Amino acid sequence: MKAFVAGATGYTGQEVVKALVAAGVEVVAHIRPDSTKLAEWTEKFRSWGAKADSTPWVEDEIQKAISVHKPDLVFGLIGTTRARKKTSTDPENETYMSVDYGLTAMLLRAAEAQNPAPGFVYLSSYGVGPGSPSAYIQARHKLEEELRASALDFLIIRPAVITGDRDESRLGEEIAGVLGDVMLKGLKAVGARKIHDKYASLDAQTLGRGMVACALESELGRRDVDAAEIREKGQ
Repeated sequence: MKAFVAGATGYTGQEVVKALVAAGVEVVAHIRPDSTKLAEWTEKFRSWGAKADSTPWVEDEIQKAISVHKPDLVFGLIGTTRARKKTSTDPENETYMSVDYGLTAMLLRAAEAQNPAPGFVYLSSYGVGPGSPSAYIQARHKLEEELRASALDFLIIRPAVITGDRDESRLGEEIAGVLGDVMLKGLKAVGARKIHDKYASLDAQTLGRGMVACALESELGRRDVDAAEIREKGQ
């Protein structure tokens, strides 16, 4: 089996690459070609047992890359942050809609163009739905709708808060994770274990391993996966 991982250098993407390699999957780890650490990431992925790919984010080029690699699974783990936008030399093209949605939609179209088509594993978010004022949620909702309208088999992964030691600090998310986990542990103590498991925070290693475990099941299907299932399979 072969997997193409877009967003491989991210906090969760790194753990997905490691989990796939550990499961014996041939991995192509995509690196954004404008990355200042392109050479470093290329060497790191090779040392982990994965192949690095730095195809430019251009429609025809991405489609060609997927055609050449012929993955069985495509992982869409792409995302930007407010901090990255502030330091970007092209902030207008470093938004949730242009990156989180736009690049993932390009990847989705490339997957749809293949015959046979690969399964698509998309890292979305808890709370995604129509009408949200959050640009982050809007981008993910738009991509989810396009994925559901496609003919692809897919997993839509919907974790709550993702916590841990990131390269880039996300103080608000860390605080939300800590406070939320305190309340959820209280609910778990009085018997509400299912609520705890569904909404409590996940670290990247558990998330990555859980995503891969779900993706490698015999039938991918077309379904959503919440944090409770990811936690169970990723621990």
